[in-house]
Order: sequence, then C-alpha cells, then structure tokens
Amino acid sequence: MRSDFGALLGLMLLAGCLTAGSARAEDAPPNCEVPAYLLSSESSLPKVAEAVKSGKPLNILVIGSRSSSIASSEASAYPARLQAMLKEKLPSVPISLSVELQTAKTAEEAAATLVKLVEAKNPTLVIWQTGTVDAMRSIDPDDFRSALNEGVVALQNAGTDVVLINLQYSPRTETMISAPPYLDSMRVVAQQHDIPLFDRFAMMHHWNDSGDFDLFSTSHGTDLAKRVHDCLGRALSTFVIDAAHLNPAQQN
Repeated sequence: MRSDFGALLGLMLLAGCLTAGSARAEDAPPNCEVPAYLLSSESSLPKVAEAVKSGKPLNILVIGSRSSSIASSEASAYPARLQAMLKEKLPSVPISLSVELQTAKTAEEAAATLVKLVEAKNPTLVIWQTGTVDAMRSIDPDDFRSALNEGVVALQNAGTDVVLINLQYSPRTETMISAPPYLDSMRVVAQQHDIPLFDRFAMMHHWNDSGDFDLFSTSHGTDLAKRVHDCLGRALSTFVIDAAHLNPAQQN
C-alpha cells in the first residue's frame, strides 16, 4: 500500500514538473487567463483589509504540501510569486510571507499543527492548501470534511483570515484518484465558514483544456512548473486583493 501511494504521489508531483512545449519561448510572458469568476469571492478578508488600510504589516502564512513548492527553485513557487505580486500591487504595505510544508500529511494531520504555527508566525492571513494527500490516500470524504472544518475553526479562533486552496489538477491521475468528493467538501466548508476558496483545480483544468499548458506531457523539467506556479501566484494575488475589497487607491 505504501509503495502504491509513493508511486501515485510521484505522478501527482509530475504534474507540476513538466516541460512546456517548444511553441512557448522560455522568456515569453505566461498566459494566465482564467474565467473572471475564479478570481473573485463572495467571502471577504477583513483582517487583510484592515492591515492594508491602516498601513500595518501584512503577514501571510502558506501551509501546504509539496505541490506548494518547486524543488529546484523556491523563488519560482506560487507562494513566492504571490508575495512578489502583492508587493507590486501594494507597494506601500510591508508584506512578509512564510511557507510551512506539511509533506505527505492529511488534513487531519496538518490541522493538529495549525494553532502552534499561528502562535509562532502571528499571521494576518493563513492560506491553507490541502486535499491532495487525502485524495491519494482515499481518506473518507466525511473525515476529510470534519478535519478541514476543525482546522478552519481553529484558525478563525486564533484570529486570522483564512483562504483555502484545493487540489492541483492532473489529467494523468484522473483515473487513479477521485477528486470530486474532496473538492465538494472544501467548497462546503468554505461556504459554512464564509471564507474564500481559491479553486486551483479549476484553474489548472482550464489552462490544460485551453492548451495554455500541456499537463499530460510525459517530458520532465521545471519550465512548465515555473510557468504554472507563476500563473497561480498572479491569480492568487488578484484573488486576495478582491476578497479584501481593496480599491485601486488603496493598492498604490
């Protein structure tokens, strides 16, 4: 069972480490177009808004699995790109971002560490990326939802804003794992607690279907991983600013 999980994990990580097609030059700007509804949320980030409006430091903690990173270039991973984009859009706001990788941990295992992480990092915003490991291990979706719910409650009680990020999309593993139950659980928990859900799965699915990125390719490399992560970081910065209801004047 463990060897099967390891093989599946390798395939999932492969989705973030594929080389782009030759039609896209390495220095070409990324095509990050996504449907507008994926870049906005009906839920808000009041603590982020208050920090920006008052000129206080905006401290962000990203908690995720290995799909939150690029082994050869952490500066190119989506958390670093998020920070860079936020600094560009909010030049007058001190922004710090730290990443805590919960490698191969389920939502339940990660949730047990959240309070201590918040106490240590004192973030304004926690971005919790989860669900991939649970789906690969076929964790009962009800157990996953309960763990996610407990984790979100703990974060909110600790006084932080919360954004959830769902699974990455990989056409190579669609027949190996069942993502919908975990995607649905995350959507339900986000709605119950009125917190934004960044739909990474839908964005990557859109980019693959539109031909922007070939996530089915079997060739190895980091070029495509960097491009996908750059697009995710850009999209996430737009998503956070929208959820904080920051107008153009507050962004400059």
